[in-house]
Amino acid sequence: MKYTEIMIRYGELSTKGKNRNRFIKQLAQNLRKALQQFPAIKILAKRDRTRLLLNGEDSDLVISKLRKVFGIVNFSPIIRVEKDLEIMKSTAQAIVKEQYKPGVTFKITAKRQDHDFQLDTNGLNQFLGSAILEILPEIKVQMKKPDINLQVEIRMDGVYFSTSTIKGAGGLPVGISGRGMLMLSGGIDSPVAGFLAMKRGMEIEVVHFASPPYTSPKALQKAKDLAQKLTSFGGNIQFIEVPFAKIQEEIKAKVPLPYLMTITRRMMLRITDLLRQKREGLVIINGESIGQVASQTLNSMIAIEDVTTTPIIRPVVAMDKAEIIELAEKIGTFQLSVLPFEDCCTIFAPPSPKTKPNLEKAQAYEALLDIEELIQYALKNISVTKITAAPNQIPQNVEQFVDL
Repeated sequence: MKYTEIMIRYGELSTKGKNRNRFIKQLAQNLRKALQQFPAIKILAKRDRTRLLLNGEDSDLVISKLRKVFGIVNFSPIIRVEKDLEIMKSTAQAIVKEQYKPGVTFKITAKRQDHDFQLDTNGLNQFLGSAILEILPEIKVQMKKPDINLQVEIRMDGVYFSTSTIKGAGGLPVGISGRGMLMLSGGIDSPVAGFLAMKRGMEIEVVHFASPPYTSPKALQKAKDLAQKLTSFGGNIQFIEVPFAKIQEEIKAKVPLPYLMTITRRMMLRITDLLRQKREGLVIINGESIGQVASQTLNSMIAIEDVTTTPIIRPVVAMDKAEIIELAEKIGTFQLSVLPFEDCCTIFAPPSPKTKPNLEKAQAYEALLDIEELIQYALKNISVTKITAAPNQIPQNVEQFVDL
């Protein structure tokens, strides 16, 4: 059956009151980006729902894209016809006949927006149900959980037929909540944190600290590949590479071993915050999970984030490793994250990092460094790359990730 359009429903966006139009406008903009390879599609964004007029485009390919657009609670492929009983009858018969297999059951679920239509909902159910039994006398009617639920909606501009409601990605449209700087390593947690931030409507820019020659070009490419995976959910991403080897060498030369990680993280956070200011970001996002490693104890977090007053968003903070891995697998980042290329966080990691660093000691050790000179060196040598989505990029198990 050739679908004529897709009906998109908002869910959470419907509760936004006077700001609702702004959210819907952002969703429409994101849909245009996600569907740019389908030039014939027309997007009609309204307060109650959005319609995609397919105009001959492949509905299966369009559906694969829609599954990954945040801000959609669900959507239905639609066949729209005129409000003519004979046309409605033949359309209903064709839809059910195409899906019919011996032993399947069906029901008709009718709704009326146009209360001037000649049949009420009961009349529609009876009329279209009889039409199905006319061509398929062996098919059984089943009111609860039928195999085929033919939904018919009489709206002011026509009649809408559908047999499926597909769960969307939920959340808020990317960009509606402002911009955040994602501190992306090569590990498992930070890409998941980026995904979850995007689900809450944040546009992200990636900040990645590289330390050649201690880290390899393959490690840098791995981080870029992880960023590209995230473009599948929110469009192009700016990837900011920060040269960090000189800073790490200075820290290793002047700071006691137990505090290497604390001071390293403080420098990373300082630089990220300066980039945030320059690029008009609102928050910093990272993949910290309480207690997972030494730098992610509550004491360490306090000692590290002392260098900024900018809000730090930690989307995976209360998740355990198994939960993070499960989501990483579903969004397609896990296999990349476990590739054996070291990032700058591991190359100078001390054997026994301080899990309860003292803030005053951290500040005293940091005073041994020329902080301003090191930061300016890093900022002057950053590299910014636009990461674009791969054609037809679809995460593994895309139908499942929306349930988390």
